[in-house]
Amino acid sequence: MTFPDPTSEWRKSSASGPENCVEVSLGRPVLVRDSKVSEGPCFSVGSTAWASFLDSLSRYAAS
Repeated sequence: MTFPDPTSEWRKSSASGPENCVEVSLGRPVLVRDSKVSEGPCFSVGSTAWASFLDSLSRYAAS
């Protein structure tokens, strides 16, 4: 886990609801955090792993 740079730009997932809120910062590395704890820790994911994750989600949604 890491603490993000306060200048990072965050995007909220379109699938987030009132209780399940996830945000990402699409830098290098990609950062992921709980939007309800925006000042708290986040985890980082390499850009290749993030692209693979998104690809698997799109294939799952298409089936």
